[in-house]
Amino acid sequence: MGYKVVVAGATGNVGREMLNILAEREFPVDEIVALASRKSMGTEISFGEKTLKTKDLDTFDFTGWDIALFAVGSEATKIYAPKAAAAGCVVIDNSSLYRYDPAIPLIVPEVNADAIEMYKNKMIIANPNCSTAQMVVALKPLHDRARIKRVVVSTYQSVSGAGKEGIDELWSQTKGIYVPGQEVAPKKFSKQIAFNVIPQIDVFLDSGETKEEWKMVAETKKILDPKIKVVATCVRVPVFVGHSEAINIEFEDFLDWEEAQDILREAPGILLVDKREPGGYITPIECVGDYATYISRVRQDSTVENGLSLWCVSDNLRKGAALNAVQIAEVLGNRCLKKG
Repeated sequence: MGYKVVVAGATGNVGREMLNILAEREFPVDEIVALASRKSMGTEISFGEKTLKTKDLDTFDFTGWDIALFAVGSEATKIYAPKAAAAGCVVIDNSSLYRYDPAIPLIVPEVNADAIEMYKNKMIIANPNCSTAQMVVALKPLHDRARIKRVVVSTYQSVSGAGKEGIDELWSQTKGIYVPGQEVAPKKFSKQIAFNVIPQIDVFLDSGETKEEWKMVAETKKILDPKIKVVATCVRVPVFVGHSEAINIEFEDFLDWEEAQDILREAPGILLVDKREPGGYITPIECVGDYATYISRVRQDSTVENGLSLWCVSDNLRKGAALNAVQIAEVLGNRCLKKG
């Protein structure tokens, strides 16, 4: 037997990816429904070889449905996730709304799958920020071996992390540079993104951090280990899909770079591509459409006693959002909602 599955926000980038991945991974679905706002009601969406017509999220009755994957943003989630949970449908939420609630599990299946049992508290499971998800997948096996003390990470985040508007703005600005008189002023981003980088993602906090940087700190502590010190600098770059991260790690114990490679090579969810030669690493364009978190450039950091540096790349619409949500659903089904 399979599950009755809801995808809320099915017309957005992440919602579409959720449907694609559910089909690709042959998630056991008995019945599936795609939900969207009223203005998008009736939009046709692909699910494997099937075509679904979206239904109205506002009037949908979640009673009798097993799992709801939410990709509708925090404001809509605040309204509809409690309704779904109250009806007995487990919500897996991609927004930031519930990530920092101590009663709600924040899950990356390769890292802390055991925490999923906490879903019973509120019938809600949180999906982490895209930049955090790929980083903790890389950190987990190394932390198990040598205990991480401190992480310094600089991110190079694609415009798809800002939604369709971000993709459209990069595309139109790039075209406008080559066509005199068709320049496009910044709207989604604070400055021009075409042929530029912007050291701001989300709003600034009183500490001087942006909220994206704060998220990486708070989420890493909740998912992996509250003792780990994290500092992040998050940068938007003119890449359509795929987040990259330069990660410097300080450990309690010494860890040789070659042993670290061996550990990462065998770790779940990771593909190690690390040849010390031109092109012997992965770039964001090469990770698009893939499930893996790619690791390259593993080397000792000689500036600290027990340090490593590495390069981490992943498709942010997949592992950073839709794939992780589907993986959570898989763990939920295998461990908690077994049928048949």
